Amino acid sequence: MEYRKFNDVVVARIDRGEDIVEKVLEIAKKEKIALAAINALGAIDDFTVGAYNVGEKKYYSHSFKGDWEIVGLHGTLTQKDGEPYLHLHLAAGDEKGAVVGGHLNRAIVSGTCEMIINLIDGKVGRMSDSVTGLQVFKF
Repeated sequence: MEYRKFNDVVVARIDRGEDIVEKVLEIAKKEKIALAAINALGAIDDFTVGAYNVGEKKYYSHSFKGDWEIVGLHGTLTQKDGEPYLHLHLAAGDEKGAVVGGHLNRAIVSGTCEMIINLIDGKVGRMSDSVTGLQVFKF
């Protein structure tokens, strides 16, 4: 991974074999990012995404392997208990154009991942919502 910071924007390249989630957290810690919006594209070959069942308060995850293009990866970077907290969603397409997606748990880069992290001047935390069981924004 390599990245550069330009004022309020971090431009990152995550390389083959690297986990996108791990690398974003590494950047967040090194740059002390408290609040940001994230967008990316690229290619992955091993990833896990999930969908949350609000009634059961449980994530159901599915793993995929093969040649996948990142159709869209976006989300937020906030803080929870003083540590970076990622909330990322991924849509990935296969060689036939079929797309799967959901809440991103992990994704291993097969080619490259080009990411833009837009820093926001401020701080937003996370708190547990008793109704949904989700970690929601805390202002």
